[in-house]
Amino acid sequence: MLEFAPGVAVKLGIVEKNVAAVIELLNEGATIPFIARYRKDKTGAMDEVQIQNIQQEAKFQKEFSERKIFIEKTIIEQGKMTEELQEKINAATTINELEDIYLPYKPKRKTKAQTARENGLEPLAHWLLEQNSANVLDKANAFINENVKTPEEALQGARDIIAELVNEDAEVRAKVRRLFENTATVQSKVLADMEEKGAKYKDYFEFSEPVTKIPSHRLLAVMRGFMEGILRMVIAPVEEDVLALIERQYLKANNEAADHVKKAVKDAYRRLLQPSLESEFRMALKTKADEEAINVFAENLRQLLLSSPLGSKRTLAIDPGYRTGCKVVCLDEKGELKKTDLIFVHEHNHRLTEAENKVRSLVQQYDIQAIAVGDGTAGRETEQFIKKLSLGLPVFLVNEDGASIYSASEIAREEFPEQDVTVRGAVSIGRRLMDPLAELVKIDPKSIGVGQYQHDVNQVRLKERLDQTVESCVNAVGVNLNTASKHLLSYVSGIGPSIADNIIKHRSAIGGFQNRKQLLQVPRLGAKAFEQCAGFLKVKESDNPLDASAVHPEAYDVVLKMAKDLEMDVKQLVGNAEVVNKISVQQYVSETIGLHTVQDILKELKKPGLDPRSEAQAFEFANIYSIEDVHIGLIVPGVVTNITRFGAFVDIGVKQDGLVHVSEISNTYISDPNEVLKLNDKVQVKVLEVDIARKRIALSIKQTMEAPVKRNNNRPERKERNEPLQKEVSINDALNLLKKKFGK
Repeated sequence: MLEFAPGVAVKLGIVEKNVAAVIELLNEGATIPFIARYRKDKTGAMDEVQIQNIQQEAKFQKEFSERKIFIEKTIIEQGKMTEELQEKINAATTINELEDIYLPYKPKRKTKAQTARENGLEPLAHWLLEQNSANVLDKANAFINENVKTPEEALQGARDIIAELVNEDAEVRAKVRRLFENTATVQSKVLADMEEKGAKYKDYFEFSEPVTKIPSHRLLAVMRGFMEGILRMVIAPVEEDVLALIERQYLKANNEAADHVKKAVKDAYRRLLQPSLESEFRMALKTKADEEAINVFAENLRQLLLSSPLGSKRTLAIDPGYRTGCKVVCLDEKGELKKTDLIFVHEHNHRLTEAENKVRSLVQQYDIQAIAVGDGTAGRETEQFIKKLSLGLPVFLVNEDGASIYSASEIAREEFPEQDVTVRGAVSIGRRLMDPLAELVKIDPKSIGVGQYQHDVNQVRLKERLDQTVESCVNAVGVNLNTASKHLLSYVSGIGPSIADNIIKHRSAIGGFQNRKQLLQVPRLGAKAFEQCAGFLKVKESDNPLDASAVHPEAYDVVLKMAKDLEMDVKQLVGNAEVVNKISVQQYVSETIGLHTVQDILKELKKPGLDPRSEAQAFEFANIYSIEDVHIGLIVPGVVTNITRFGAFVDIGVKQDGLVHVSEISNTYISDPNEVLKLNDKVQVKVLEVDIARKRIALSIKQTMEAPVKRNNNRPERKERNEPLQKEVSINDALNLLKKKFGK
């Protein structure tokens, strides 16, 4: 792969030396998180995104090179390679250019043109292309034989040959492709008698949008309707423009022969060229839309995985339910299950006094520090029941998307073989509050409830990207070697599922790791794996404080030298920001330890083992519980639960999340909600529309903000912007709200 470094460097605009270093490290088996964190001196401090781009571009250039070699070999074997053809192949820079050059030589099923050639009509086709003024029928009569009965059949065969020549003309294909790129539109129409069945595609029953402007979510929606047999889909520019472009290249007279060439050109476009390029563009647009949708999913997943953890707190977790009751579990600081119980607080089976006594007893007995309530069915009502107990503890409503998937999974059965799915679900809710990352890695990312059109995109590419995202997040946070689950460990750089399993078994056998060096005793964890994983695994029980930090063991000697030069112990140095700030970076730069590494070491010594995530904070919803409580004009707090290219979904405490369209997010223009919003952001929203039948709520963030104040020469400009507006409530509205809350 190193031979592709120059091309990758040019394509990405990165220094070739750094590109070569990345490719070499990847070839040696280094992971992207490891390279980004611990090999900055070699790569010029590239981040994970840049390294991924190099990896993908090198892979593309390798595939391009292999395809080019195959095409050359095939044409040479056919005995048709010429200097001119070789020059064209050498000049090609894209797969499409290569394939256009190869098309005339590509083995294919028998075509109309091949049949016509076998019938001896190729000379007639070439005669027509010359567009002489002689009588066409007289010329065609000369080609009648046992397979060609009439002059009309001869002319049709000649036109078939011309059509294939036009279709296989690399120059024509390149020009028409550019026309597709610049002017083609994606069009869709509903198929006959499909209006009712395809009602959800109503917006696309009569739809057209340029390929240069159509966003990924609309393209994927049209393609889904097309695949389901609801919509007819066409991708093409204006036909007259294409025909005029080709005719300029092939028509050179105004006579009868030219008319036949013109017919052949139209046939070439409609029968061969347009379907071929439409298929190519459908695939290219789909790939682009997939990548955008996957990027959205990956970014949402990253934000969700890096959600604020509550930390090691004794937690009482509740999986709410109406008829079957609410499953209650008590977890210790490590997330270990200590107690399970069941309470009934809803509908006709409620036993409120019994439930209250159970909760109070469990809180006292297990010295509970926080309460987690799943936000699914009966979640808000259960949350209110707990809050009315006035326990003096923070109460968190926890997103439980995917908890049911986990509870029925092999992972959950392995962790809790004696417990039923409701207990496992409640444990997952509690652990998700304590450490979202550690718990969410056990669930298929597609079940977590973020992203857009995830079932329509390339599933192999989606899995690859989501796995990269999970790996990136796990390594960014770091892992406690003595408490991490097998599933969390498997995402650590250089480990994987089998070594993770060996780590767990070895940890149990020795009663816990005392230092990082003991990792080398784990079966199948050799020197290379140790190099990749050691810096991301923290051992808080170690006598060496560096084992609990992100300083890599290969750099321990540098820290020892720093401490020695300062005439103090390493333990005195770690966490002593005042002393660390006085250390000269250049003093410790060497041939093996570069500037970036020393800077990272000093940064880590100031705040060793710092978790990049902030601590979880409880959130209070408004006093509304169902979509029937929501009305136009209502302003309420909410939490961002999902971000797409077209807007953000916000949980306002009812069963359905509301949608804030991208145009309703900010007073200033934004093209992507991620410019101003992140998952789990707390926002104020105004209700714009409520559709109870379709269970849809339209919201606005910007309408809860003050519009930017224009500068006035007579008055100073206001300093405060984007403050929530106070909602004006009529006397009747106020009375109705009071009745809802307290009854008549």
